[in-house]
Amino acid sequence: MYSTKNTQWMPLVLRLAAIYNLIWGAWVILFPQHFFDLLAMERINHPMIWQGMGMVIGVYGVGYWLASYDPLQHWIIVLVGFLGKIFGPLGYLFNLLQGMPYPQFGYTLITNDLIWWLPFALILRAASQHRRGVVI
Repeated sequence: MYSTKNTQWMPLVLRLAAIYNLIWGAWVILFPQHFFDLLAMERINHPMIWQGMGMVIGVYGVGYWLASYDPLQHWIIVLVGFLGKIFGPLGYLFNLLQGMPYPQFGYTLITNDLIWWLPFALILRAASQHRRGVVI
């Protein structure tokens, strides 16, 4: 039999991730140069690319909100988000090692990716155990 006593925090985490992603996405879409101005970086020539990234992040927010209704059932949404949160920092490191001129992009990793690693990993672990019928 499966117990839900240790999973009550999951909807909250996913809703916080959803709200964060929706706000971050809206910020980037509505004010595409603001991030660059805050960090005294050169403004980008094609803000629509950055705005496209904001749209993708915002869509993740919608997915996280929907997954929050039943995180163990909708684990695939969490997995897709988790993969993005792993590959984003890997892409940053790759570019940093290639001599990326703006290491300030690393600041985005903290709130967009790194703080979500542990809770998303725990949700995925619980979902795996749930699917195998393990009591958690």
